[in-house]
Amino acid sequence: MRHVISILMENEAGALSRVAGLFSARGYNIEALTVAPTEDPSMSRMTLVTRGNEEIVEQIKKQLNKLIDVIKLQDLSDGPHIERELMMVKLRVVKHDREELKRLADIFRGNIVDVTETSYVVELTGSGDKLDAFLATVPEGQIVEVVRSGPSGIARGAKGLGV
Repeated sequence: MRHVISILMENEAGALSRVAGLFSARGYNIEALTVAPTEDPSMSRMTLVTRGNEEIVEQIKKQLNKLIDVIKLQDLSDGPHIERELMMVKLRVVKHDREELKRLADIFRGNIVDVTETSYVVELTGSGDKLDAFLATVPEGQIVEVVRSGPSGIARGAKGLGV
């Protein structure tokens, strides 16, 4: 099962390395990872996506909680939450399909953030399924490059991951 784990941690050198080391030492895979400072510059928020049965994920959470840099963690998959991912796609364009690709970007609520004689860069935000659907819809041979951030997530409701 897929799990999205949100971790509040100290914004210190080596903290990310310790989390990654924990996963590699135990043979667990990190599918996606995003990290950025929070409203408090002394803390960072890490969103980590992994797969495993309940037993494996419980072990991962226990090991993460033992790390000195980890302040608090929450498995967002345990309750209602919101996930979003950012993707930028460079598309090869020629004159006759410029309008069609612009329409496609509009349908998916994407923004064309760069235009050249031979390419568009489209920025999209949404669920992983939405981004996958956009890629599947682009005509074959027109995708030059894809960059994805991996999901960021936040629990729904009044409670937050804080100290």
